Amino acid sequence: MNKAIMIQGTGSNVGKSMIVAGLIRACARRGLSVRPFKPQNMSNNAAVTEDGGEIGRAQALQARAAGVPPHTDMNPVLLKPQSNTGAQVVVQGQVVGQQEAHDFGRKKASLMPAVLQSFHRLAEGCDLIVIEGAGSPAETNLRAGDIANMGFARAAGVPVILMGDIDRGGVIAQIVGTQAVLDPEDNALIRGFVVNKFRGDRSLFDAGRDDIAARTGWPCLGVIPWFDAAHRLPAEDVMDLPARARSGGTGCVIAVPRLPRIANFDDLDPLAAEPGVDLRMISPGSPLPAEADLVLLVGSKSTIADLAAFRAEGWDIDLAAHIRRGGHVLGLCGGYQMLGQTITDAAGLEGPPAHVSGLGHLAVETTMAPLKRLSQKHGQHPASGTPLTGYEIHIGETTGPDCARAWLSFDGKAEGAASPSGRVQGCYMHGIFSSDAFRRAYLAQFGVTSSLDFESGVEETLDALADHVEAYLDVNLFLNLAAPL
Repeated sequence: MNKAIMIQGTGSNVGKSMIVAGLIRACARRGLSVRPFKPQNMSNNAAVTEDGGEIGRAQALQARAAGVPPHTDMNPVLLKPQSNTGAQVVVQGQVVGQQEAHDFGRKKASLMPAVLQSFHRLAEGCDLIVIEGAGSPAETNLRAGDIANMGFARAAGVPVILMGDIDRGGVIAQIVGTQAVLDPEDNALIRGFVVNKFRGDRSLFDAGRDDIAARTGWPCLGVIPWFDAAHRLPAEDVMDLPARARSGGTGCVIAVPRLPRIANFDDLDPLAAEPGVDLRMISPGSPLPAEADLVLLVGSKSTIADLAAFRAEGWDIDLAAHIRRGGHVLGLCGGYQMLGQTITDAAGLEGPPAHVSGLGHLAVETTMAPLKRLSQKHGQHPASGTPLTGYEIHIGETTGPDCARAWLSFDGKAEGAASPSGRVQGCYMHGIFSSDAFRRAYLAQFGVTSSLDFESGVEETLDALADHVEAYLDVNLFLNLAAPL
């Protein structure tokens, strides 16, 4: 019998994604066929699926925890912010357009049929679906037409576990307050609560746990301590970047400017895990460090707007000085486009129509085009002969003389561009640093000796997370509370 249960949070970033991944791995180890599902996600950190679409990176990690390939049905609605008020809308893996927040708010209910279609299709082939909400059901201003939290739970008839974050303080008010603002029909779906991110002696919160249970009438499934290895798993949210982009390593200094629409920043995770790398996320207001060996420009959801932000910080001047000193530069996807001579977006695909000068460190030009390239690929780093895998997720075509010095090859085709000196490089492929042999060869030019097995480390961390969840959350009760579909 197929069952489903949903984890909702008292707010964003309370740890839902990570705990869902741990629960899924724990249930999979018990012999259950499990699938993750998130009706609506908002993130510029996306993964490419085998069926040729894109979903939130967190659902790809949860699929990995389940031991299955990621699929577009696992996250049928993905919003990718392009401005403070607008986002690209992806439905069942494919872009359907751009919308301002107020327009999406009025039209989101029309996406419920697609969400339910994906949910029921996913349920056909598994024992259990663990669903993750988005934000908080307590955001009553968003309740009308909701497809992410209680609106979905009621439409699909699934029970809910509410998770609070004690690390940010006020967890009693978070959980009790959520009950207070929900209508009776929504409250009737909640079967229990979990307190996450506890630090210290858990017995000190026994009275608080009991107070929440007494006030709400909901059982507590667990008080979960802070999971120290969380930084070893791919980040979902840009909010996590400052903490995890400081590797604590020493040696090679890699500087990463933090731009407003930074995207696919999971490219940083393998580098952050390297003991011989000092990975630094450079926040606005700070210069690019003069001691940097490599400046890494990662992806962007709005390249021209982020290029303007880069210049506004004076980082274009810092970057030119870095190159004059003999420093290296690598641009990935949007960062690659910025390094060229010009960027043209005549149709306004990522913002207002524009034609702008790039940073001018690669002799290439980029033209934005409506076709979005989404694919997983296998390739090679010809200079070292090492194999690698990657994925592309971009709009735009980049051409020019420096493409004749392509430094990668994917599916038999040249990829990327390099300056005559070879110290400035760019490419469209994401995920390349997850390939251990390539990463070791690439970092060797900076004197880094690496023995890190990154992918094995992710698997070990998922197992450790499952152990953590099993130790502090009542998984048996969790499974008993799941409802048949």
